[in-house]
Amino acid sequence: MSNMKEELLQKIESRDLVVGVVGLGYVGLPLAVEKAKAGYTVIGFDVMPEKVEMVNSGHNYIGDVVDEELAELVKAGKLRATSSFEDVASCRFIAIAVPTPLDEYQQPDISYVEKSTTDVAKYLKKGTMVVLESTTYPGTTEELMLPILEEGSNMKCGEDFYLAFSPERVDPGNKQYKTKNTPKVVGGIGEDSTEVAAALYSNVLEAEVYTVSSPKVAEMEKILENTYRNVNIGLINEMALICDKMGINIWEVVDAAKTKPYGFHAFYPGPGVGGHCIPLDPFYLTWKAREYDTHMNIIEASGTVNDKMPEWVIDRTMRILSRKFQKALSGSKVLVLGVAYKNDIDDLRDSPALLIFDKLEKEDALVDYYDPFNPSFRRQDGETEYSLKEINPEVISEYDIVLITTDHTPVDYQMVVDNAKFVFDTKNATKNVENKKDNIELL
Repeated sequence: MSNMKEELLQKIESRDLVVGVVGLGYVGLPLAVEKAKAGYTVIGFDVMPEKVEMVNSGHNYIGDVVDEELAELVKAGKLRATSSFEDVASCRFIAIAVPTPLDEYQQPDISYVEKSTTDVAKYLKKGTMVVLESTTYPGTTEELMLPILEEGSNMKCGEDFYLAFSPERVDPGNKQYKTKNTPKVVGGIGEDSTEVAAALYSNVLEAEVYTVSSPKVAEMEKILENTYRNVNIGLINEMALICDKMGINIWEVVDAAKTKPYGFHAFYPGPGVGGHCIPLDPFYLTWKAREYDTHMNIIEASGTVNDKMPEWVIDRTMRILSRKFQKALSGSKVLVLGVAYKNDIDDLRDSPALLIFDKLEKEDALVDYYDPFNPSFRRQDGETEYSLKEINPEVISEYDIVLITTDHTPVDYQMVVDNAKFVFDTKNATKNVENKKDNIELL
């Protein structure tokens, strides 16, 4: 065993090292909190001063982080935040968890990873473990990060520092699986890198740490996870389209299919696909595949289907208003219930409900929304929309149609159905409503 690896493993086991987390968003902040709870001293790095200030004040802004835990860790000196990368010099384990969005051409934008890696390289010390957690295309760790770190630090990976990839698996709002109890995958450049990274995660997490042979395998594994979901959502959305034409209830079809105890995993249709991962990550693979003269036809097709769902919801809404009330969408009062990309969270990233809201307004509908988790949101034109403060029978009855785009559990759907002129339910939120009238249409 090399002296560097032995020293790092000893420090990890004794919690006698400073851990750095670059990026304090939905992935980074929960990660920083869990590492601090495990006994490590943690420094969080973020370029946004407001995030740094909130963390250092013990104020949480991420739903999956417990306010009291954050405040206690900050008070105890186990966690602090900064915008100064000079403090990287004091860290011996650095996790990078920055955004990896798509640009306007649906190509990976890895500028945040590149910039963070460059900043880390300037202050990287011998005997440090660097781990990328941001979802990206296979090859990023070895082809992009490795040369930046080696050239910027004048050190060699495997001899002077270690480098690995360990994909984040955050599922915002998941009541069962959080950062601490979700299994972790680790793939490093060389066995030593893998072993050191896995050792720390094993000390922090209560779940299995599964090691793979390289960063590329770990990077591809994460892409597979989200592509699997995206493709299957695309399949069920396409099934919903044909079921609508055939007069078949797709929700009943899925409920029947999932009675099979093997060979079927239930996915459900919806108004589109939101969140940071599922709509974006498959494009990382399709982009990388072009380098190998390969087209990912199934992945690209599923993306096309999912991207069209908001427009189809608008079309269905038009048809409902015309058929039921002989009204045009223009001038009709529409209430959108829920703008988060999934239920019971405040996360608006790439939410299809926001696209639907904008499309409704472009059709000159009179649109309001209600979301108990999101009191406001910023539109693409910079204007701020505000949620209704409450919904009640009087409020609901004022609208020509209520459009359910997020199935938040605090909403009283029985009250909504009892008092609405009509409900277009894209999430099957009204499944358990009693004494259903003929004023509900499902996606």
